[in-house]
Amino acid sequence: MFATKSKKDVSVFFCMISFLFHSNEKLKEPTKEPPRRPDFWIETCDSVSQICRFDSNGRLSVTIASDSRPIIQRVVESFLNKFFPSGYPYSVNEGYLTYTQFRALQHFSSAALFVLSTQSLLFAAGLRPTPAQETAVSWILKDGMQHAGKLICSNMGARMDSEPKSWRILADVLYDLGTGLEVVSPLCPHLFLETAGLGNFAKGMAVVAARATRLPIYSSFAKEGNLSDLFAKGEAISTLFNVLGIGAGIQLSSTVCSSIQGKACFCYLKYELIAAPLLSAIHIYSVAEEMRAAPVNTLNPQRTAMIVANFLKSGKISSPADLRYQENLINPGRVIEEAGNVKVGQPLKKVVKNLSTLKELRDIFPSEKFLINRQDKLTYMSLEQSASGEDALRGWLVAAFADAMEKSGHGSGSPVLYAAYEKMESVFPTFLSEVKMRGWHTDQFLDGNGKRYAF
Repeated sequence: MFATKSKKDVSVFFCMISFLFHSNEKLKEPTKEPPRRPDFWIETCDSVSQICRFDSNGRLSVTIASDSRPIIQRVVESFLNKFFPSGYPYSVNEGYLTYTQFRALQHFSSAALFVLSTQSLLFAAGLRPTPAQETAVSWILKDGMQHAGKLICSNMGARMDSEPKSWRILADVLYDLGTGLEVVSPLCPHLFLETAGLGNFAKGMAVVAARATRLPIYSSFAKEGNLSDLFAKGEAISTLFNVLGIGAGIQLSSTVCSSIQGKACFCYLKYELIAAPLLSAIHIYSVAEEMRAAPVNTLNPQRTAMIVANFLKSGKISSPADLRYQENLINPGRVIEEAGNVKVGQPLKKVVKNLSTLKELRDIFPSEKFLINRQDKLTYMSLEQSASGEDALRGWLVAAFADAMEKSGHGSGSPVLYAAYEKMESVFPTFLSEVKMRGWHTDQFLDGNGKRYAF
């Protein structure tokens, strides 16, 4: 009896051991399911989100993402997007809200004081109360147009980050346009408010663009963390020569007025219309040369394409100082053929035309934050939401290698993209280290509000 019972116990014991062993094997080696691919993606641009998906017939459909938030919350977020930095409050340091509140109060009180002082000056000039009040209102409305221009231009901040040089030149062109309208205003005194208002509108946009691009330009010269010193000295030079310029303008105006004393108004305008365009031409030429001299070291579409093009031609990486005089400041969005004819910031629905193409491209670039596809001798590249400058450089190299392979007769389509991707992987570590060594900042890619996707 004892032996039989022992055999049964031993048998049960071995059965339990076998069961536990097989259970552990199943836990260690779970069945691997193929990763599911998303059936839609979201593209974002300027705070607008679109849901893109392929239907059962392979057709692409695009819908605006639904928004079920309360109206108050949407109004508050819209206000924050307009007047606070992107990512607020996490993108700024402590104290920014208090600083902004008192800055708003400062500008409010200053503007109200400006209205009172303007009216007082008009009274002091000998104008009677009623005309003075009308003139004061017209003058204040004229200045109000400048604030409207500032608000409109403030929405272009991301584009100014991407192309500060071009926007700085545009700012001075707008400023000269506004000044030109003021110069010709004596020809149509009955349209004073319209001409002066439009002039101040253009000048308001110019002020925002000039101020917004000032910091990136100064940053390009700061070699030892001395940005504040550079900024202070630059403003000192600007102030000194502004004073000298005002003095020269007063002298020129006084000379013209004394020489045509008693003559008709058009004689005065004749001298003005000669001097103003000449000074404007000197102004625009000076700012263009000023911007060409600035070695901006952030990556944007044009500078990235130029880095890649020069690398393919010479095998060397150009520094910001090398490329500063090669940048096209009039048409910065041009496509550079030597860099693969890349158009970046494209919506994903333009890069991929059907679901099979999307799957094929994701197989070629499995873990990348970019997707590229060649169509009609152009390479369209779309970037993921969190893509950096390094990701943009990787995609651009693939596009350039693929374009070179197609031109040399190595075929086209997916095989060429795959071969170009393999070639990029082999050269990229050395390429990236050299890019950083030459002074380029690769932590971000400033595409100027180009559309990005997120699966």
